[in-house]
Amino acid sequence: MQITLPRQPDWVADCNCSLCRRTAWRTAYFPPDQVQISGETKAYIWGDRLIGIHHCPTCGCGTHWQTLGEDFGKMGINARLLDDFDETSIEVRKLDNAD
Repeated sequence: MQITLPRQPDWVADCNCSLCRRTAWRTAYFPPDQVQISGETKAYIWGDRLIGIHHCPTCGCGTHWQTLGEDFGKMGINARLLDDFDETSIEVRKLDNAD
């Protein structure tokens, strides 16, 4: 599985929803047409059923999320999977999405 982005993210989100908190995602947002994902992923659909959270079926790592209907104009990429991602050199924005 490979993720190709147009550039490194300007910032990443540190979301406190139950899923992101437990899986330790740092999410980078990009328009879907700027992201290429090659290889198989499996979607986990939860909560309000608006997004599918994808993971690698081989290793289980969370890869990205995509909308399941309405286009939000963005998708989320697990930045911790990106080569050369250094959390200390990028802005980390806290997002309060806890239920």
